[in-house]
Amino acid sequence: MSMTLDERVRSAVAALLHVAGESQTDLAAALGVSQAQVSRRQSGAAAWSLADCEAVAAHYGITAHDLLAGPTRAAEALPAARRRVPGRNVPSARSAVVDGGV
Repeated sequence: MSMTLDERVRSAVAALLHVAGESQTDLAAALGVSQAQVSRRQSGAAAWSLADCEAVAAHYGITAHDLLAGPTRAAEALPAARRRVPGRNVPSARSAVVDGGV
């Protein structure tokens, strides 16, 4: 059974969050929306628009085509510099603000 486009996008965003070591809060800050809006899109209560997909792809340095192709393609397309390194804490946008770094 194949995934719908909505499911592919949600799965791709989840994969990118995981591989990059980011939270929904981090992605929301990068997109200029609330964490609740990202959560609604990820749960399927709201849809990711094409403009959202372009913004997500740009944030991760991949093409919208890679994002729309699904989680495997999106994760493979993620640039090495954006990948989380196991064992290394990657400061989130939120922790940088709390620590006074941003």
